[in-house]
Amino acid sequence: MKPTEDLPLMRNLPRAELPTDEPLILASGSPRRAQLLTAAGYDYSVQVASDEAECGMCSRETAPEMVARYAYRKAADIATKVDTGLIIAADTVASCLGQILGKPHDQDHAETTLRLLSGRKHDVYTGVCVWSVKHEMCVVDVVRTELKMQKLTEQMLEDYLDSMLWEGKAGAFGYQDGNDWLQVIGDGSVSNVVGLPMERLSELLENFLEVAETVTTGSSDPPG
Repeated sequence: MKPTEDLPLMRNLPRAELPTDEPLILASGSPRRAQLLTAAGYDYSVQVASDEAECGMCSRETAPEMVARYAYRKAADIATKVDTGLIIAADTVASCLGQILGKPHDQDHAETTLRLLSGRKHDVYTGVCVWSVKHEMCVVDVVRTELKMQKLTEQMLEDYLDSMLWEGKAGAFGYQDGNDWLQVIGDGSVSNVVGLPMERLSELLENFLEVAETVTTGSSDPPG
């Protein structure tokens, strides 16, 4: 396993000028999202959204709809707690054979998830929300990356489960863990698989004042 800091995905990440004079806030306790922002050169603070922001799945909700809603709710949660700030929130899941695969509850759940993904193509979706408290505006978008996991041998599966690197990761795997059994298909965003699509985030920041919509703090659903 390669240390995250040495991976090519942490190099030459895009960085946009912030659209407002507010301090940047990452509404996530994910060390991986923090590493991506740091590697891109952003100056930010971290405020973790409450657990309630990630509860409840709507009936017949798709993976893109769910991550968009969760990202919005995380940003909205922090927006009620600060006087000013440009908030970045995100939520990531994997999807395979119609199943939405979030973070595993335990090792047995991680094993079940990895056996489902083994040898199959699947998608990783990240919802991103950028919210300006000062301007009462936000924009929400979803990025999809298609992956292929090679067929895992029993030894590969056992080694990864024993490593505990699956903890806290959507789909029970981390691309940044240096696994050579994961392949991004096409020109999909690698940083999206890690948990924050840096290319799209840069575009959202650059065009924020043109594409963001007015929001009302307290709403549980993203605009649009």
